[in-house]
Amino acid sequence: MTFSDFNFNEQLMEGVSSMGFVTPTPIQAEAIPIILKGQDIIACAQTGTGKTGAYLLPVLEHISSTNKHQISTLILAPTRELAQQIDQQVEGLAYFTGISSIAVFGGGDGIAYEQQRRGIQNDVNIIVATPGRLIAHLNSGIVKLNHLSHLILDEADRMLDMGFYDDIMKIVSYLPKKRQTLMFSATMPGRIRTLAKTILHNPHQVNIAMSQPAVGIDQQIYRVHDAQKTPLLLTLLKTGSYKSVIIFASRKEIVKSLAKELKSARMKVSAFHSDLEQKEREEILLEFKNKELPVIVGTDALSRGIDVEGIDLVINYDVPGDPEDYVHRVGRTARAETTGTAITFVNHRDERRLKSIEQLIEKPIRLMELPDELKGIEGPRPEHQTDRRPPRKKQWGRRNNSKGKAQQ
Repeated sequence: MTFSDFNFNEQLMEGVSSMGFVTPTPIQAEAIPIILKGQDIIACAQTGTGKTGAYLLPVLEHISSTNKHQISTLILAPTRELAQQIDQQVEGLAYFTGISSIAVFGGGDGIAYEQQRRGIQNDVNIIVATPGRLIAHLNSGIVKLNHLSHLILDEADRMLDMGFYDDIMKIVSYLPKKRQTLMFSATMPGRIRTLAKTILHNPHQVNIAMSQPAVGIDQQIYRVHDAQKTPLLLTLLKTGSYKSVIIFASRKEIVKSLAKELKSARMKVSAFHSDLEQKEREEILLEFKNKELPVIVGTDALSRGIDVEGIDLVINYDVPGDPEDYVHRVGRTARAETTGTAITFVNHRDERRLKSIEQLIEKPIRLMELPDELKGIEGPRPEHQTDRRPPRKKQWGRRNNSKGKAQQ
């Protein structure tokens, strides 16, 4: 099967060819015909499987045959980075069609808001937005969605995790009831199904390898003490031939500290976290995408906010608390049918989390042997990992009449 089998118009096919798309991925092969028929869909597919193209292509085909001087499509995304990436995909695929789009997200200054306002008023066809900033524009009255034909929720599970349910429902209240709604999610928990029943009409359901990392990922774990983590990280980066690396940590304080330590070891690295200005975040991602920056350290916000091919190593410095986040993290590598390596550091407190991950992916992760020079390292955790809570003091109460049991 090729994209020509979908009978897209000539201008759209020219965009498909220019983007290098030849053979549809499984999610594209299943979802595109359903969407072309105008039916609602709830699709579950892991990251890196081509789900953006799965909904963009049939929607672009529809817009090409209708009035291009109105907002016909709204795409909601959980993060500004994902919104920008979707907007870039629209620009590439729709380059020869005359279809226009704009990315609407927060985090900028008043100038950015004004630029978005003007863009929305300039007869764009597609708005790609984060929920919070879109509501600000809706409240101002400048966004008119009465001609909307398509509502798309990308990474719906992540939006609910981030607390956007009320925002989504408020946005839906502005939309025509007669519309096509497409929901894409990497996981399918109960709250996603509840949302789908509320805003979708008789949806078709498509499931593609739910909650499974891509087959091209070599998954590994190292069992470590906290004091061994950073030395092991440095060893892996210095001895491996990795050209594009993402390191995930649990908190931005750890992210900042790790980046500082890696820079001290003369590595070119940037920390990606919420304290950065939007322009700084964009510059880091652009450098990483252009292979000018070999290493990024970030939190889980980065796991769904970056779509870059050629990432050959992902390191989980901390085991994620949610096994689904593990799938998203390691899914940054081995994209577009390539291969990659995902390494996770597991300390004694993480054993339960590791077990949950292995239950989710339905297989054990390969245990690697710690390098000999690191086996003797023990001691207190690095400062950025220190648990600063004071030890709990025993509160002794009265003894009972029989055994003098301590009451705490």
